[in-house]
Amino acid sequence: MIDANQSPQEADSTRYQAARKSTLISIAVNVVLTILQVLVGFFGHSQGLMADGLHSFSDLLSDFLVLAANRHGNRGADEDHPYGHARIETATTLILGILMGVMGLALLYAAGLRLQNPHLIQPVHFMTLWIALITLAAKELLFRYMIAVAKRVRSQMLVANAWHSRSDAASSLVVSVGIAGNLAGYAFLDLLAAALVAFMIVRMGWQLGYEAFSELIDTGLSEEDVAEIRATLESTPGVTGLHELRTRKMGNQALVDAHIMVDSRISVSEGHFIAETARSRVLKHHDVLNVMIHVDPEDDFHKKPSIMLPDRRHFLSLIRERLGIDPDRVVLHYLDGKVDAELLLPETFPEDGKLGARIAALLAEEPHFHSIHVHRISATMSKIAP
Repeated sequence: MIDANQSPQEADSTRYQAARKSTLISIAVNVVLTILQVLVGFFGHSQGLMADGLHSFSDLLSDFLVLAANRHGNRGADEDHPYGHARIETATTLILGILMGVMGLALLYAAGLRLQNPHLIQPVHFMTLWIALITLAAKELLFRYMIAVAKRVRSQMLVANAWHSRSDAASSLVVSVGIAGNLAGYAFLDLLAAALVAFMIVRMGWQLGYEAFSELIDTGLSEEDVAEIRATLESTPGVTGLHELRTRKMGNQALVDAHIMVDSRISVSEGHFIAETARSRVLKHHDVLNVMIHVDPEDDFHKKPSIMLPDRRHFLSLIRERLGIDPDRVVLHYLDGKVDAELLLPETFPEDGKLGARIAALLAEEPHFHSIHVHRISATMSKIAP
């Protein structure tokens, strides 16, 4: 079982081993069932059992695809795939859905043609009913085992493969009823069962394909999952607001992007610390692969008034030329479409009594400045180590 304290590499290894074991068991079961259903269905004249056998064969194909995808999808990030290979699982699920849809349509078409010629329908052999019932029991047990493994390791691909087995169990139930009806004298029920099995295969293929396709086009997480992630971010100490929270699925996990708001007067390093704290909290408490946090001093989702302002070089030039000073340090705050400047001067800076007037004149003439504050620091304070 995947533990919350496991590293991503350990979790991936656990998931890989569990997926490999359950898939190998599924392959063994499906090989036996496919051979029994096709052979007994053919010689026992049961179209329904043969259709169910082809359904089992599709399970066999899907198992091999799952093994291949699980092996490659378990690989970590590399230069060409910085987020890893998790979406190989998604692509495999899409292929499974397409294969099931095509096979189901072909079986549905064949059953429809035979139902148009009822005089050609043959009575089935009694042995076909026993094989159908054995298949029903085996498929249901296989489903319960595989879904338990899938939930334990949180693998979307294994969930898809498990429900593929459940669709086989449901189809085997339909086939059993159809064969029993044929043996009771209603010969057309076996073909009707084959048509129903085909429809079930098409429906399951559509569901799997649609979900996988939705993930490949970056569909976000559910409202409940997003709300939980939002609550985690907003409860992080230092976060004063949150906007532009976006999510997208990545295999059995997700990618998260968010803009957090912090106090506009704190240092860059403190803002970074708050962002890293928020990121680690999301990674710890949610099934998320990666979190990208953007730090904002103001709400730039509804308006971005500061982006059109000049850069630092423009304001430094104005300060030096118009104020006639060269501060030790200049801190600029881009807020609400204007700039607040903090100038740090040494305590020994010569004051001619006109600096205040020059600042007032600059503020009146330069529309991009909101305020200019001058701070003097003593030589002792400037020597304090960081």
